[in-house]
Amino acid sequence: MFEASENGSIRLRRRPARGTAKARAKLLNLGNGSAQVGLKKANHALVALVKLHDKQSEPDHRELRIKKVGVRGLRFPIQVRDKARAVQNTVATIGMFVDLPKEFKGTHMSRFIEVLNAHGNVIHVENITDILYAMQAKFQAATSHLEIEFPYFMVKRAPVTGKESVMDYLARFDAAACHKEIFFLLTVKANVTTLCPCSKAIAAYGAHNQRSEVTVQIRSRKAVWIEDLIAIIESSASSELYALLKREDEKAVTERAYDNPVFVEDLVRNVALKLNAHPDVTWYKVEAENQESIHNHNAYACIEKS
Repeated sequence: MFEASENGSIRLRRRPARGTAKARAKLLNLGNGSAQVGLKKANHALVALVKLHDKQSEPDHRELRIKKVGVRGLRFPIQVRDKARAVQNTVATIGMFVDLPKEFKGTHMSRFIEVLNAHGNVIHVENITDILYAMQAKFQAATSHLEIEFPYFMVKRAPVTGKESVMDYLARFDAAACHKEIFFLLTVKANVTTLCPCSKAIAAYGAHNQRSEVTVQIRSRKAVWIEDLIAIIESSASSELYALLKREDEKAVTERAYDNPVFVEDLVRNVALKLNAHPDVTWYKVEAENQESIHNHNAYACIEKS
């Protein structure tokens, strides 16, 4: 076959040999099918032969030990004990930490997730000690820490109509292992109603009230039910809260609060007295914060067992 060149002369263009086009097509399609699989396997084998640099294990020369390092804000399914229904499934926000010796630059964050998932798709409260020990072993750490915060739900009946509704509370487990010794702290938060005794005493019509957030932290000789702490908190206020109230219920709740006025100071003392009487509670801290209805600030009180 002839073709014209740039200078106007005529030259012969060679026809590709038979089979060349097919070979070229095979080369162009090398990234497809079985050839692509073969390349991937070869790449994996090459990566396995190359040792990736471990930056975290490098020595650190600042001579400063870190008390806690790890991950926080991890959401994970959890199963907790429920006094009424045996168990309750919820979703927790989790923090996992270990100490870091002064000799090391950093810790391997992915290992925390490995430890957590090694205990299944759902965390059980009974596994907390095992998780703490597993972190110590995985990181060769002297101490490990676990934070588990989750919404907790209870079915409540309205005081007059008896209509059922679900109330949410906030609970938290703080656990730590120091060598083989385990430390455990239970926190429960519940909202209640408080009515001001001063307002009731001086006003000709009614009294101002507020919603109060009460936080109770305890250490105990043995497990204490979350429901029992909630009951202590709610029975110490002017009135407890409900998700569902009809008119008859609202009347009863309003009158109950009016008949039982409580300062923020009264609230924490009432809770503390009940905790003092609990046979298994060894330490507590009670905080209450009232969202004032006639002020632009809140009222606060705190009491702690020394």
